[in-house]
Amino acid sequence: MSDSNRKFYLRKLIRMPALPWMLLFGLWCSTHFGCSAGPDYVQPELSPPDAWHASLADGLQSAALSPETLAHWWATLNDPQLSDIIQRAVRGNLDLQTAQARVREARARRGISQAAYFPTVDATGSYAKTHVREAERIGGTEAYELYSAGLDAGWEIDLFGGVRRSVEAADADLAATQEDLNSVLVSLLAESALNYVEVRSLQTRLEVAEANVQVLEETYQLTQSRFKAGLTDQLAVQGALYALDGFRSQIPILKTNLEAAMNRIAVLLGEYPGALHAELWLKKPVPVPPKNIAVGVPAETLRNRPDVRRAERQLAAQTARIGVAKADLYPRFSLIGTIGYQSTESDHLFESESLGWAYGPNLRWGIFRGGAVLRNIDVQEARQEQALKQYRATVLGALEEAESAMTAYVGEQVRRDALITATQAAAQAFTLARNQYEAGLVDFSVVLIAQQSMLSYKDQLAQSEGTVTTNLVRLYKSLGGGWSVLGSAALHPDAAKPMGINENAKK
Repeated sequence: MSDSNRKFYLRKLIRMPALPWMLLFGLWCSTHFGCSAGPDYVQPELSPPDAWHASLADGLQSAALSPETLAHWWATLNDPQLSDIIQRAVRGNLDLQTAQARVREARARRGISQAAYFPTVDATGSYAKTHVREAERIGGTEAYELYSAGLDAGWEIDLFGGVRRSVEAADADLAATQEDLNSVLVSLLAESALNYVEVRSLQTRLEVAEANVQVLEETYQLTQSRFKAGLTDQLAVQGALYALDGFRSQIPILKTNLEAAMNRIAVLLGEYPGALHAELWLKKPVPVPPKNIAVGVPAETLRNRPDVRRAERQLAAQTARIGVAKADLYPRFSLIGTIGYQSTESDHLFESESLGWAYGPNLRWGIFRGGAVLRNIDVQEARQEQALKQYRATVLGALEEAESAMTAYVGEQVRRDALITATQAAAQAFTLARNQYEAGLVDFSVVLIAQQSMLSYKDQLAQSEGTVTTNLVRLYKSLGGGWSVLGSAALHPDAAKPMGINENAKK
């Protein structure tokens, strides 16, 4: 464009004093007269119980929850390998990375909603070749070419708050998606710990089972020796044999479950199944829970639970969408403007004689749409009611999970203590029965019953010790533990790594 054309263009803009006044008028109307259609969101009031219904015993206390302890609850188990697995799960878990991507998507969608606040400007350009048949020239035609280029601008004034409600819904959706990420994180930490405890518990049970098989083999050898000496019958030999093979049959099941738990941990860490067998195969004891555990009050749990906060934000978003739907009942005001060039010759397209412009207000009002607008309002209001019910159901479910977890934790400790006593008594009964059998005072069936009871109690005790710890993990999960500190780290893009070959394996 030549300097003369630029000067002409500027003179034309200066001669449009109404355009800036219209822009200022639009801003003033939106600020002073703008309203937001639909109801304003008010968070529902909750009246949770003042205290837990479950009995707080065996270390559970109603003391306030420590944010640091709740954020790193696995540290209370004093197992460095468990802590390492937790950290690696946060870095490599694929479900967590998917949740991170959903947060980025929600943030971008909020940006799309906010873009409606601003004017739009489109560049246009066209070329057309036209043939015109003239009536006075029978059979004759005249052809000409038309070139055009310009800018079209538009700005909708959010007079009735449809855009504001849309942005409000997008903000709430983003917050709900972030809470969904927190929920995934809470579940991930709990699942990693649960599978780790299961590995240690199965290793303990496997050790107990192998020791039991050794005891049964000794008993079987004893019955065979006595049978050969004519001191017992074949019934005792067969009874010892089926007891031996019965316990042997449990070992493959335990090994299968142990393999599955190790594979599950590897997948939780974003690794291939089998990648963690080498470091987990060395037997270690089941992590022991701390003596005292603070559980706070129900209101604290509801504030800590990401799923409760997510349901509340989903309710807020749906409430805002009612306003978006109701804004369609009102007219839409916008300012439009266009400036451009038109010429039949490309060489003269950007000359001053080819310049043209237009601007002014625009009104659009859907007068009749067959009731679609009203029906859409009904749809959004029904969805709000669903979101409200879902929020209340989530609250009840959160409290139910916490109450059940406390009851299970306390109850399993009572069961474990009883199993300790039962195991000790069964061991003494087996020793007495075996001594009396060797002295010929009792039948072998007495020995067999005492032995099976002792070995069964040993297995149940090993299983119960693992269950106590897993119940503690579920308790911390029900209290909403694990997201508050690691949540910010999990949102960092560097935390997301695609699944691949183990770095150590590459070396």
